Amino acid sequence: MTSATLGPVGAFVREHFRHFNAAVVVRAGEAYVELLAQGGRMFLAMAGAMSTAELGRSLAEMIRRDKVHAICCTGANLEEDLFNLIGQRDYVQVPEYRHLTPREEEALMRRGLNRVTDVCIPEHVMMQVHDRLLPRWQAAERAGQRKFPHEYVYELLRSGELEPLYQADPRHSWLLAAAQRNLPLFVPGWEDSTLGNLFVARVADGSLQGVQCIRTGLEAMLELTRWYEQTSAHHPIGFFQIGGGIAGDFAVCVVPLLRQDLKRTHVPLWAYFCQISDSTTSYGSYSGAVPNEKITWGKLGPDTPRFVIESDATVIAPLIFARVLGW
Repeated sequence: MTSATLGPVGAFVREHFRHFNAAVVVRAGEAYVELLAQGGRMFLAMAGAMSTAELGRSLAEMIRRDKVHAICCTGANLEEDLFNLIGQRDYVQVPEYRHLTPREEEALMRRGLNRVTDVCIPEHVMMQVHDRLLPRWQAAERAGQRKFPHEYVYELLRSGELEPLYQADPRHSWLLAAAQRNLPLFVPGWEDSTLGNLFVARVADGSLQGVQCIRTGLEAMLELTRWYEQTSAHHPIGFFQIGGGIAGDFAVCVVPLLRQDLKRTHVPLWAYFCQISDSTTSYGSYSGAVPNEKITWGKLGPDTPRFVIESDATVIAPLIFARVLGW
């Protein structure tokens, strides 16, 4: 029995998730609670369309209650939480998305609607964010300042400028919770996002003189090495991965970078590992590789608690977060 309160959701999961993939959900949640009880810290890697799936309804509270201590996410997750915050009522639901014809998809596009599975994000919502970030990018350029993509977003949220536009409950915005706590955030490959594309467009049309006001992914990795080394000197650090791709691969590599490339063998391995993924288990797929493979890369040890939950993260992550929060 772990020390955290077991609420009704956690009690239901413990009672009914008994075997196979379901049992891993219980064990992963219990091990998460145990890590925090031992003074540990949890690093979250978030890929997929979790922000549009409104994972912030549980993740924001995890951040506020100090259950998540740093995040690496895709550029899409960074911006889509913000899009949802100011545009949720303008989103168009598409519950029959599996049956759309190519012509129906084209019709959505012509209406300025960009589909993410069962919901469409209107382009005008994206442009509302762009139009408020562009002056910040330009001001930084004039001042010779360089910042990470998320720092501009943090500043925008903290300014209160967007508050009149809020359409979703701000308590459900994980990004707002992160900005309020100045949570360490790492966004590799930001150019692979709508706002990243729009930034490049503004350079191409002369609205910006160049790309220098945006700090790069290499610099983000350097910042991550500093965060990990400083934090791990006092706390074991776990790795909770949603999906695969760059958010997970970028962040998990900080440990071998420090231990092997920098020869800082005093730096500890990740103290916990859990991945929620619907990728087919495969050694030919980074997202589908089982955790044991990470031992050979110097990321995990043979005794590291490690879990793979092969399921939809929009279903499983809130259940684990509920266990950690005592819901």
